[in-house]
Amino acid sequence: MIDPARVPGAVIEGGVLQHLGSPLGEQRALAGGRAVAVLGDRRVLAVTGEDRLSWLDSLTSQALRTLEPGVSTELLVLDPQGRVEHAAAVLDDGETTWLLVDAGDADALLTWLQRMRFRLRVAPRDAGDEYTVVGGAPDAVAPWAASVDGRPLVWRDPWPDVAVGGWAYAATDPHPGGQRGWGEALVTSDRADALVEAAARGEAALAGVIAADALRVSAWRPRWAAEVDGRLLPHEADWLRTAVHLDKGCYRGQETVAKVHNLGHPPRRLVSLHLDGSDSVLPDRGAAVRAGGDVVGEITSAALHFEDGPIALALVKRSAPVPGTLTVDSSAGDIAAAAETIVPPDAGRTAAVPRMPRLGRRTAAG
Repeated sequence: MIDPARVPGAVIEGGVLQHLGSPLGEQRALAGGRAVAVLGDRRVLAVTGEDRLSWLDSLTSQALRTLEPGVSTELLVLDPQGRVEHAAAVLDDGETTWLLVDAGDADALLTWLQRMRFRLRVAPRDAGDEYTVVGGAPDAVAPWAASVDGRPLVWRDPWPDVAVGGWAYAATDPHPGGQRGWGEALVTSDRADALVEAAARGEAALAGVIAADALRVSAWRPRWAAEVDGRLLPHEADWLRTAVHLDKGCYRGQETVAKVHNLGHPPRRLVSLHLDGSDSVLPDRGAAVRAGGDVVGEITSAALHFEDGPIALALVKRSAPVPGTLTVDSSAGDIAAAAETIVPPDAGRTAAVPRMPRLGRRTAAG
């Protein structure tokens, strides 16, 4: 395990490095490939056995049967109504399929996988004591990664590209996630110690999860720990891009996925908010989003970005007036927010949405 407490300025909560005194500076360094983030809020699960890829393929939203070693993808586990229950980044090395998951979801996902083994040749396990996770630009994290057959164990985030079998709802061009270039590396304990020692000597730059999450929010990138609320359909967060294969065989929830995409529209949609920056207060996850005083949704993620200022993601009703001006509840009172479309109200296979330019930087309420 990585122990960043040895690095000067480290602020740790719940065993997770939050920041090292300058979250905005850490964001700049991460975005520029000059730092790596210690992702103590991530856990590693491992699946071995000859049937691992076909087994995971049959259980999840992603086509994995022919996944090549070193190729990065992601999967969702859905309930019978098509709602997201679990999410994982996926990397196979030819013998083991590695699942990088949010720490809060790891135990539940592992328990579910173990129950679904039946007589197949698969063995899921918790690899959290073997590896920790660091994130950042792929070239920045690769030197710290474990390797198999000379190939670093680095998951390269496919977002926001549209994977084979996927579908994009966001019509914004260019997509704000296009320049993020994110990777997550599996790091052994000895390499983790070396990284911390290098950072303590000033020879390597670290960042905390606050900086990493701000870059994610700016990229409109959904995450289990934030956007998944027990009733999220993958369509609502534009997650068909990278985590759902629309042409694969049956899996739990597949009927709802196909029906919503082919015949209807998702009941909610993810939007991006540029928050009024006159106060330093960010809204909490779950804070109400209002239009004309009526609640139309809630905040899923909020962050202070080094270029865009205070920003957030929110799930709102399909009928919510977006783009437009909304207000968000906070401990300091109402926050004005300029709302930008991510998932359009008519999202689905038959929608014809023109490409739209992004809002200008800091177009929010002044």
